[in-house]
Amino acid sequence: MTNQPFSPGGRRAVRIALLQNAGFASPAAAIADTDRLVTEAAGNGAKIICTQELFLHPYFCRIQDPEFFALAEMIPGPTTRHYGELAHRLGVVIILSLFEHRAPGLAHNTAVVIDADGRIVGKYRKMHIPQDPGFEEKFYFTPGDLGFQACDTAFGRIGVIICWDQWFPESARLTALQGAGVIFCPTAIGGLASEGPELAALQREAWLNVQRGHAVANGCFYAAVNRVGKEGETHFWGSSFVCDFYGRSLAEADDKPAILYADCDWRQLEEHRRMWPFFRDRRLDAYGKITRRFDD
Repeated sequence: MTNQPFSPGGRRAVRIALLQNAGFASPAAAIADTDRLVTEAAGNGAKIICTQELFLHPYFCRIQDPEFFALAEMIPGPTTRHYGELAHRLGVVIILSLFEHRAPGLAHNTAVVIDADGRIVGKYRKMHIPQDPGFEEKFYFTPGDLGFQACDTAFGRIGVIICWDQWFPESARLTALQGAGVIFCPTAIGGLASEGPELAALQREAWLNVQRGHAVANGCFYAAVNRVGKEGETHFWGSSFVCDFYGRSLAEADDKPAILYADCDWRQLEEHRRMWPFFRDRRLDAYGKITRRFDD
């Protein structure tokens, strides 16, 4: 493990692309459209391309139905093989968010990083699993057991967290401590019609703020990619974005399908962290209680 995100092959900046899209009725339709978007993004100079959470399917976690376990697939499997070939052909890194079948009755919400040569170089299983109205994920997903991590790619060292992970500062911190220059977060988040537009707007603002804070606190770039559209009672608000280490927006989307581009200059991270040396000033001796549920 190099933990050196600052010199991606001598390049000054790397263009990333986020594929914000609606859910599709079938995996075949999702793959066909995603292939088109990946090819378009690569043609526009993107070197690292990330899908939204569970991009092959509608957000089935709105309800509990054991039939949906049939959607899960092995990793490696047909989807990773397909995108390994596409990544190799286009010379790009592709981040996929998949429903992983690990064993009968055992499944994970998993992100896979495929390098520009077609190899799988990273696999992250979602650590924090929500259970809320419209987000019945504990029924489907076993919490991740691979830890927070980053991986080297042809275009720099990156990390991935997934959706509910985004609310926990520990997720981003531990990923950044692995050397990630960019933290990607595929997600599926929106408001429920029964909650009303005012609460949805507040939740969206909180969602933006907490993730921008991760970028600031960890001195890295941060890229969140959400889905769009209405599925059942849930309106997914999109709003995918990329921000820098000041929390400053480099690119942001609305609530429509889009390819979002941003140029991330890894070399800026070294200069910035010299000025704001948060990792240097961490008090490791004082953080023991962080592993307690509550300090009572």
